[in-house]
Amino acid sequence: MSKSVTNNQYIPLPPPDAEVITTACSYCIVACSYKVYRWPVGTEGGTKADQNAFGVDFPTGGAPWIAASQHNIGMHNGIQHHMIVLPDPDAEVVNRNGNYSVRGGTLAQKIYNPQTPTRERLTHPMIRIGGVLTPVSWDLATDVMAAVSKHVLKEHGEHAWGMKTYSYEYFENTYAISKLVNQAIGTPVYAPHDKPQAGNDAAGLDDSGINSFSASYDDWGKCEVAFISGTDPYETKTVLFTEWMMYGDVPDKKMIFVTPHRTMGVEWALKNGGLWLPIIPGTDTVLHMALARIIIENGWQDQEFIDKWTNNKWEIESGYGRGTRNTQWQWRTTWGRWQSNWDDYQKFITNEKAAELSEASRITGIDPELIVKAAEMIAKPRADGSRPKTSFMLEKGNYWSNNYMNTASFASLALINGAGNRPGRVVSRGGGHQRGGMGAGGKKGFLSPEKYPGRRKKSLNVDRWVMDGKVRFMWTVGLTWFAAMLSSQKLSDRVADLTVRNPHHPSNLDRDHLIETLIKRVESGGMVLVDSDIYPVDPLNTQYADIVLPASGWGEQDLTRCNAERRLRLYAKFNDAPGDAKPDWYAISQFAQKMGFKGFDWKDSNDIFEEASRYSRGGVLNYHALAVAAKAEGKRGHEKLREYGTTGIQTPIRVKDGQLIGTKRLHDPTNDWGEVEGVTNDQKWLYAFGTQTGKANILKTPWNNDGWSDFYEAIKPRPDKGEIWITNGRVNETWQSGFDDLRKPYLAKRWPWPFIFIHPDDAAPHGIESGDLVEGFNDTVYVQTGSPVGIKSDDLSFTRLMERGHIETTTGQFVAVAIVSDEMRPGVAKASFNYPGSMANSVCHAVPDPVSGNYRYKLGRGVLRRIGESQFKHSFLEMSLKPRPVV
Repeated sequence: MSKSVTNNQYIPLPPPDAEVITTACSYCIVACSYKVYRWPVGTEGGTKADQNAFGVDFPTGGAPWIAASQHNIGMHNGIQHHMIVLPDPDAEVVNRNGNYSVRGGTLAQKIYNPQTPTRERLTHPMIRIGGVLTPVSWDLATDVMAAVSKHVLKEHGEHAWGMKTYSYEYFENTYAISKLVNQAIGTPVYAPHDKPQAGNDAAGLDDSGINSFSASYDDWGKCEVAFISGTDPYETKTVLFTEWMMYGDVPDKKMIFVTPHRTMGVEWALKNGGLWLPIIPGTDTVLHMALARIIIENGWQDQEFIDKWTNNKWEIESGYGRGTRNTQWQWRTTWGRWQSNWDDYQKFITNEKAAELSEASRITGIDPELIVKAAEMIAKPRADGSRPKTSFMLEKGNYWSNNYMNTASFASLALINGAGNRPGRVVSRGGGHQRGGMGAGGKKGFLSPEKYPGRRKKSLNVDRWVMDGKVRFMWTVGLTWFAAMLSSQKLSDRVADLTVRNPHHPSNLDRDHLIETLIKRVESGGMVLVDSDIYPVDPLNTQYADIVLPASGWGEQDLTRCNAERRLRLYAKFNDAPGDAKPDWYAISQFAQKMGFKGFDWKDSNDIFEEASRYSRGGVLNYHALAVAAKAEGKRGHEKLREYGTTGIQTPIRVKDGQLIGTKRLHDPTNDWGEVEGVTNDQKWLYAFGTQTGKANILKTPWNNDGWSDFYEAIKPRPDKGEIWITNGRVNETWQSGFDDLRKPYLAKRWPWPFIFIHPDDAAPHGIESGDLVEGFNDTVYVQTGSPVGIKSDDLSFTRLMERGHIETTTGQFVAVAIVSDEMRPGVAKASFNYPGSMANSVCHAVPDPVSGNYRYKLGRGVLRRIGESQFKHSFLEMSLKPRPVV
């Protein structure tokens, strides 16, 4: 390898015989199409058309431009290879013609290369001996895990064995995890990476009958108005914004952003006739109701759609009789405060004080004129009587502040405007992670000790269960855990009590000694912790975990998953995993077989892909028809999917005239083909809404209720203490915790420290300037404890939980670099979400929504304290402190 290649002073061109492998970006929900060009080090292409893989003469404007960040050197079959990772210039879907974000544009930099910061990858299983992680074999690590797990299950039962894992990291891995948790171990102690319990993200949307990912990207291009709540797609889903929302079939569409932060996407919208509604965190429900009231009072609702596609009073309870409503959505939509229909909703919205314009303005902090303008933009018919095609997008700023009420009221607002199942008129999440979750059935939620009022089981809160000392063996996979949850420091401190502060620690690698010592820890009330990941995660696996397993990831194994429009593709293997790193399904397989569980002896990832297809049949990610077609053609499932290249195919996959057909959008009546063909799995929600009648539920959401009001009053910033709201989020250049980005030199320089955006009015009293180090501190962080059981309707309210000793208080703090700018609404600061070493969620309250069980991650509060200058205040080499609203 020449010095110039090592230092990236020039980028070699791929030769004509370079291998071309298709894949997709591994980061945000958009999942742009990519191609990898691979060839051995020691050769390279030339500038003439017949000398390079692109078939063009260089320099030219007709071939892909290769940036330094798009080239790396990795290993393939143990031999060094050049690897260039480029957006597919021939893509006809997703990132058409090779559009890409700064995250995707640096994909090549995550390829393992010991000459780069990726040298920090975990490469061998390790067991902590005397406080030091010591390399061991997979055989020894899984031996110890199995022996301790058998003891825990025998002596303490399935409630003492738990897992918390990613929900997105490819079907093959998540199916293996689900099969272990649900079918083999049979434990209710499971939660995904972003929630304290197993549950839905946008429960109100689900209850209305709308799937959270029902739309296609094309719908965002076809809409004339986009109402965007709790997110900026430019910052977090860049190509969805730049390829489809800024352009598409309607390039002059108007966008309405509801967020306290005027980011780049918001600024673009403002300069193109859109609106910014700078909302006070947690009050989105009031805004939705106020907009609905204005629309109804002016007769702007889509009455034809409402009459045809929403349930009336009798249809809501159709098919239930007098029996119990056993699922959460059944009892929420047919009993109690949320139940409604069009006639009832009109009466509710007319009498709801919070929906009055003046009151809504007071609660949300939004100018009443802006609210009226937004209602007109969304729904006011034109002079010819035609209605604007309005689509509705929500994300975490919406559903992670007031989970159930915000999502239910959002759905109702969309439905009265005729959105939900038509081109350019959709309701959908924007999305965070890609959709790589695949269950194996047999969930054990019925074993949870928690329940809602009445006889209805509630998923177990894993964080609380661990903190209460109920878990003796815990396995975490691919997450930060503490920083991503709430009251982060208290959770981290409690896990330290159960692990490193427990007196029982192995002193050598003798197998029997390891097992005996860890069992002593279990019996003393401690917890054995196993963590699987690709990198060190502080403090989870650097300080606390007893056993650390090295995972392989993107590009190191053939794997599959979908994006936000349910587009399934093969993420092909193109480089070797470092050392003895293995895919997570392999770790599950080895452990399960040593536990004596049957059906885990997979030979490769394709075995799992084909097995899991049967379990996909009833859901929106159904790809079973593809697996069956592959078998009929004498092919493996992965190979059949590979034929679809970067285009892939949208799920659910069905069969028509003998051909595999993808599904563009859900709930669309044009999906009704009559008689089904072959292995096609007919589901009503394909061509109607996801309810028993196929019609959507309009839900009411009273602002003052015992599941929300008392909590919100308790956690508001206290002016007498100088507190403000401290919410959190991310920016375009960093993906999640920065696990890759902090190891990419270019992006690491862009954000070498966590940020906190502060309005000048909030910074001035404390003498805070851009570049200063600032502490956010909350002296009263509420934490729910125990496993409260609901009997009466208000038993899970904040007030009752306080009265019955289920609420504790603690403190929380974090430090970040200030960016002082009027891009924030006054009274709200925005901290970097999940940045290593800066747990912004420490100032947020670990009290879940009593209706959905989800945390309110965006509702932190605290005082700001200047603690000095950062190294970036007077330097221009790293971390730009410029405001975000640049167009």
